Amino acid sequence: MNTKYKDLIEQTFDFPQEEFQVENGNLFFHDIDLIQLIEQYGTPLKFTYLPKISENINRAKSWFETAIKNQKYPGKYHYAYCTKSSHFKHVLNEVLKNDVHIETSSAFDIDIVNNLKEEGKINDKTFIICNGFKGEQYIKNIGSLINSGHKNCIPIIDNFEELSLLEKETTKPFKVGIRIASEEEPKFEFYTSRLGIGYKNIVSFYEREIAKNEKVDLKILHFFINTGIKDNAYYWNELMKCLNVYINLKKVCPTLDSLNIGGGFPIKNSLAFEFDYQYMIEEIINQIQRACEEAKVDVPDIFTEFGSFTVGEAGGAIYEVLYQKKQNDRERWNMINSSFITTLPDSWAINKRFIMLPVNKWNKQYERVLLGGLTCDSDDYYNSEQHINAIYLPVFEKEKPLYIGFFNTGAYQETIGGFGGLQHCLIPHPKHILIDRNENHQITTKLFKEQQKSEELLSILGYEKK
Repeated sequence: MNTKYKDLIEQTFDFPQEEFQVENGNLFFHDIDLIQLIEQYGTPLKFTYLPKISENINRAKSWFETAIKNQKYPGKYHYAYCTKSSHFKHVLNEVLKNDVHIETSSAFDIDIVNNLKEEGKINDKTFIICNGFKGEQYIKNIGSLINSGHKNCIPIIDNFEELSLLEKETTKPFKVGIRIASEEEPKFEFYTSRLGIGYKNIVSFYEREIAKNEKVDLKILHFFINTGIKDNAYYWNELMKCLNVYINLKKVCPTLDSLNIGGGFPIKNSLAFEFDYQYMIEEIINQIQRACEEAKVDVPDIFTEFGSFTVGEAGGAIYEVLYQKKQNDRERWNMINSSFITTLPDSWAINKRFIMLPVNKWNKQYERVLLGGLTCDSDDYYNSEQHINAIYLPVFEKEKPLYIGFFNTGAYQETIGGFGGLQHCLIPHPKHILIDRNENHQITTKLFKEQQKSEELLSILGYEKK
């Protein structure tokens, strides 16, 4: 009878997979020996595998290049990185190795842009697409960037007042985009996105505020779907409505030449994950081209602003199972040496599931368990996987530590979890390391941030030593 954990995975999934292999009962991730990583740095541990960022950027660029070539699409494609997914400098440095652009969300984002410009990582030709609702400081910072000569800084108008506010802060002509307030999926609690301008109001807004305005040119129509790019009726219906707006707007606006199909690609969240990226891009290009040809208008250049897709699959977290609590005849709680609420907040806040696998003991028998975090909060747990309503792990042995890894956690978790700040129940944020490859393709590691110390948290709380 096959009762080893390795047998369970191999019988359930197509395994090993591109990024996951097992040798001598231990898990390797992109050929990285995770047990060796644990021996060197300990747990709990967060890591970022930087080469995966460039790999995913170039995968997407290749898919679009292939689709444009196959369909003889006359427009260009521009890849923009959505900074809110991860603002860290090591992430932006890796992203910007690949001739891409940037999408921002807030005032401080512009400060990051200025820092990157000073270091020569970006220049005035880099598109800075300024999204989100724009408060006073965000408007001022955008205006300052435009006034400095950054001609490809393009604020995306989110409401009727923003344009006049931007005009007050700028001394030079500038380009803008307009965001469509898309309709949300039926399961949402509200009908229309709080962001953007309604479908029916966009052409009249352009004619009223921009058409005769010598200071402003409209360049981009921005289309964003909160649930991301998916092959379902909802996405295709919203895309067609967006294309109708583009066509009507293009007929009266000669400067409009780009369509931002915002909304990210999904990332791998299960060993059973399947998504035909090339098909989706081919179909999007086809829909845009066909609609424009029928309406006899020029096709737009295409922008995407992938965030999670860019950085999500580069991140991971490793924990040790400290103890197993048998609360009744059926429930075994494996307690990790950290907290899900603070280190993987999406697992708690929106019930997001990541790929979870043991790092060692793949040749041991397995059992069904629940995973609990260290905080005293009853919601600090993880109890099911995307593909099955349960968690199976190698049998817990107190004298032989079990380590578990969560993978593809690189988007949003650090910023939502409050990296470097207060943590729930004062459970410290884990050590964070960066993994790269040198010119010989050998793996290198670097400590980015030590595990939080008591002094750091107490200082934030006002308990400074006198």
